[in-house]
Amino acid sequence: MGTNQSSAKQYVYDVLETITKRNPNETEFHQAAKEILISLVPVMEKYPIYREQGILERITEPERLITFRVPWVDDNGKVQVNRGFRVQFNSTLGPYKGGLRFHPSVNASIIKFLGLEQIFKNALTGQPIGGGKGGSDFDPKGKSDWEIMRFTQSFMTELYRYIGPDIDVPAGDIGVGAREIGYLFGQYKRIRSGNEAGVLTGKGLGYGGSLVRKEATGYGCVYFVNEMLKSKGLDYEGATVVVSGSGNVAIYAMEKAMQFGAKVVACSDSGGFIYDKNGIDLETVRRLKEVERKRISDYTKEHPQAVYVEGCEKIWTIPCDIALPCATQNEIDEASAKLLVANGVKAVGEGANMPSTLEAIDVFLEAGVLFGPGKAANAGGVAVSALEMSQNSMRFSWRFHEVDDKLQEIMKNIYRDSIQASEEFDHPGNLVVGSNIAGFRKVADAMIAQGVI
Repeated sequence: MGTNQSSAKQYVYDVLETITKRNPNETEFHQAAKEILISLVPVMEKYPIYREQGILERITEPERLITFRVPWVDDNGKVQVNRGFRVQFNSTLGPYKGGLRFHPSVNASIIKFLGLEQIFKNALTGQPIGGGKGGSDFDPKGKSDWEIMRFTQSFMTELYRYIGPDIDVPAGDIGVGAREIGYLFGQYKRIRSGNEAGVLTGKGLGYGGSLVRKEATGYGCVYFVNEMLKSKGLDYEGATVVVSGSGNVAIYAMEKAMQFGAKVVACSDSGGFIYDKNGIDLETVRRLKEVERKRISDYTKEHPQAVYVEGCEKIWTIPCDIALPCATQNEIDEASAKLLVANGVKAVGEGANMPSTLEAIDVFLEAGVLFGPGKAANAGGVAVSALEMSQNSMRFSWRFHEVDDKLQEIMKNIYRDSIQASEEFDHPGNLVVGSNIAGFRKVADAMIAQGVI
């Protein structure tokens, strides 16, 4: 190992040690930082200016982390208190951009891991947006519409002072869909006494939303995996696909995969998963989850040939050609990855944020499985959010096929940039390394150009 390579590696590990010490017990944040920074060792070796400018120290420290109290009144008249978060991680390329997650697991560590990933994901899209993330430990499951409205209005009453179309533009994530975005936007308008449509994305089509935004993350993931498959002379036609989750991302990943000729045989929610050897009836899933807000287990009442299994872990025991984890972080561990490989999986596309553990990723890469990491494969959602911002600025709306064409082009460009970076830094075909490096260099070069700020 040469002196420069040794010092580059030592620099990266010193930064990781500092992150761990300064952010104790934030395991998700540590994991995200490690996955990104270790892949940047060859960049630090080849371009010492990044070390000299302290880019890694700066890029892994949020510009701002906001936490706040969210009091609200439930339907029984009892006062409830939740905690709200917004991390404004990096604004080098544009206003902070990233979703809001409402889930009991939300804490500073998860928000920071998501925000760090968002910096590079957003950079990969080629759109002028920085990285941010936010949310609350509020659980929307089991809450009435009135309770959700009162909570989101209280949440926005604090958040509004930190966001704006040219400052920070939140969107949806787990637990935050069209209903929640509508309530958030209404409260923001009420407080600001004006219609700043670009302050939130994922809005309804009737008040500044974009066509394809609802479908974008799921569609984008399938488009990205399609580029991976084509590189090996493969495609979706006749392939068996397993998708975890049954929310927005999963539903539209299933829809697009089916349009490409695949047979999707399984999907899940937080309670368990269904396996339908005949192929999932997407319209039933869509109605159960998007309209009736029921559990995925109800699918078997209408499709008795399907099997429901409690718990989500065993979904990855189902043999498949393509796996699309679209549920949550760390859902595929090392053991699950080995099972997928043993059962002949050819490609894995991360529709969720960090759904595979570091050990699982190693298993896929060592086995030669085509692997699309989340910051590349699921960037379609934020890409179309940026397109929504553009339409809001123009006070104009593009047609469905126009947005979809732009989305496909963006996903192709992300794949191309990631592959080129992997080849330049001697990891040909490794999209984990390639996407990290491609996203990092866009942000790092802009940070150097803007000075030490």
